[in-house]
Amino acid sequence: MTALEKATGDVVLKFEPFVLHVLCQELQDAQLLHSAAIGSGFRNSGITVGRGGKIMMAVRSTHCLEVPLTHKGKLMVSEEYIEFLVDVANRKMEENT
Repeated sequence: MTALEKATGDVVLKFEPFVLHVLCQELQDAQLLHSAAIGSGFRNSGITVGRGGKIMMAVRSTHCLEVPLTHKGKLMVSEEYIEFLVDVANRKMEENT
């Protein structure tokens, strides 16, 4: 709260979810891992094939959180709401684990 009171610009609380990048030898390996990731609830997962043929599988969760707290130095939410957001972010971190 002390840092927010001193803010002169925009402050955003941001939580970014788990991401695991796996370099795969074969497309079939990436497809198998993709199916396992999707089946485990990592719905934002995907496969990328680069120009050189490099096959990358990204396992991504959907546990995002991005909330503006101040605008031009003015606090836009209550301290109680910030405590709630921190609790939500901490729960998302536990889900990542």
